[in-house]
Amino acid sequence: MLDINKIREDFPILKREVNGKPLVYLDNAATSQTPQQVIDVIVDYYHNYNANIHRGVHALSQEATDKYEIARQKIQKHFNAKNSYEIIFTSGTTHSINIVANGFTTLLKKGDEILVSAMEHHSNIVPWQMLAERTGAVLRVIPMNMEGELLMEVYDELLSDKTKLVFCNHISNALGTINPIKEIIDKAHVVGAAVLIDGAQAAPHIKADMQQLDVDFYAASAHKMCGPTGVGMLYGKEEWLNKLPPYQGGGEMIAEVTFEKTTYADLPHKFEAGTPNICGGIAFGVALDYMNHIGFDAIAEYEHGLLEYATQELLKIEGLRIYGTAKNKTSVISFNIEGLHPYDIGSILDKLGVAVRTGHHCAQPIMDFFGIPGTVRASFCFYNTKDEVDTLVEAVARAKAMLE
Repeated sequence: MLDINKIREDFPILKREVNGKPLVYLDNAATSQTPQQVIDVIVDYYHNYNANIHRGVHALSQEATDKYEIARQKIQKHFNAKNSYEIIFTSGTTHSINIVANGFTTLLKKGDEILVSAMEHHSNIVPWQMLAERTGAVLRVIPMNMEGELLMEVYDELLSDKTKLVFCNHISNALGTINPIKEIIDKAHVVGAAVLIDGAQAAPHIKADMQQLDVDFYAASAHKMCGPTGVGMLYGKEEWLNKLPPYQGGGEMIAEVTFEKTTYADLPHKFEAGTPNICGGIAFGVALDYMNHIGFDAIAEYEHGLLEYATQELLKIEGLRIYGTAKNKTSVISFNIEGLHPYDIGSILDKLGVAVRTGHHCAQPIMDFFGIPGTVRASFCFYNTKDEVDTLVEAVARAKAMLE
């Protein structure tokens, strides 16, 4: 049983007011809040050992390097990667996906097929469209139904010996659907295709096991996991990371440079050109420590209860429709009220101290599928409460009354 009051004490921002009202923060799918324990680590880095890593013999550089590499090991352990060098530090999920998309430019040919699900974030659509344009590969879409579930029988039909890559999010940021990624991965491997899973929305709620999933690539961002912005990770199987060329050239990713030829560093540094977000990487590791101390099973159970309660209460509002009603979903409710624009609802909620997201959520194909301009999205984290859900429901009801 989580001690929510104790947990909330760790998050300074939850004590503030917005427009004279206590903040109810329900935009966690965009960015989660940061506990004091992680903030302290960031401050400590700049106070006490701010130095570049891997390049200095002096004490500060050695200390920063050690803590940065310990953070990589924490990420490896959390995601159960086989080797620490299979964890690449990136600026976030988008950067991670682009590393893979760029790398496959030399591995695809005209007529090869790449599959992407219909419920992807733009960051898991646009890089593959660009890849298809560069290589002549064909992009095919795994469709979904009105509940927001992938049509797996169509996925089976799309797979063939032409399929080289499959891309899918673990959890939809717009609908909350938990996709059957183990089945997707296993079926792709039968035809020899590699699989990248966008884990940005799943990582705060599910402890994904890279070896159990047997996934080829998995991406996540620290800022959705109680960590800082501007840092994330790409997991890649060693064999695949060795096949891909570097994404950027510069310092750190080299073994030897002459004007005639450059040789590249071994993993993971081959993909980590330039000075990284050092304190961000260290803080990412501490954020994982924080969440693991609470426990992901306890987090999942608590958040599921919040989701069920919020769904039940919101549906009592006449004219409210929820988009994304998959049997297997988590922590996201996207909704509209008949006749009202989501932006107008969101603006009123903000005046009442309730922070939600409105719009297409960087998932325009989903909105086109439902024939809507966007939704109001409330997304939950383990520090949210049923009282905050009640405040949300009351605020939505007030917004409805004011706009009608």
